[in-house]
Amino acid sequence: MTTLSSSPGRPVGELLRMWRQRRSLSQLDLACRAEVSARHVSFLETGRSQPSREMLLHLAEELEIPLRERNGLLVAAGYAPVYSEKSLEDPALRAAREAVNLVLTGHVPYPALAVDRYWTLLAANRAVGALLTGVSPELLQPPLNVLRLSLHPSGLAPRIANLEQWRHHVLTRLHRQVELTGDATLAALLEELRGYGGEGGTAYPLGLAGGHEYTGVVVPMRLQTPQGLLSFFSTVTVFGTAVDITLAELAIESFFPADPATGEALRRIAAEGTHTDS
Repeated sequence: MTTLSSSPGRPVGELLRMWRQRRSLSQLDLACRAEVSARHVSFLETGRSQPSREMLLHLAEELEIPLRERNGLLVAAGYAPVYSEKSLEDPALRAAREAVNLVLTGHVPYPALAVDRYWTLLAANRAVGALLTGVSPELLQPPLNVLRLSLHPSGLAPRIANLEQWRHHVLTRLHRQVELTGDATLAALLEELRGYGGEGGTAYPLGLAGGHEYTGVVVPMRLQTPQGLLSFFSTVTVFGTAVDITLAELAIESFFPADPATGEALRRIAAEGTHTDS
């Protein structure tokens, strides 16, 4: 699998061509989107013309290039990066950090967690911890990767009742992310997760999961717990207008009960935890 983050030192024109091809666009397609001539796109890709900073950012927007890689394009063209990358603990991101905490705590008694681009856990609410019974302590050491935790034989995998479906869902999602970003680290993670075995790496037609038809509206995660079989579906929240790389790559995954029994069990677990804390 071709990755872009593993291609340092490439000319900016070659990077532009690689991104255009990754998006399955012709030079004419990109030219029409960017409202420039196809000849100009060709000249930029072959190095016959040097793109201005503004043109690079314009093309990057049309190609939906992630902010981290936009900085790489600018550097390849001899310009300074324009997108900052602050720690989530930076005072400048205080409002965003408080918003994340508000979403996580407000989602209790249901699990919710925040991850970065590489699926490293940044924060989680207390409902998540109640579901990690039996997970190897090594997998819970920072940096904790939530996809590895989900599919590793010493993680949640032995307790996921529909593991074949869930593995396929996770690998498909990660494969799509690698295609969108060209990130070598994500590509390596994908290969690692595929190596855990199972049929989840197989490309099934839309509507199939694990080779079997799934007629529901979402693919759930069905987890065996001391409280019984719990079934979840999830939604993802992102910062839609972020111009900082950390915020642009941050995602909050919120899990909801997929059936009434799961909802009742989660409320009971939360109530018992509250009584224990007090």
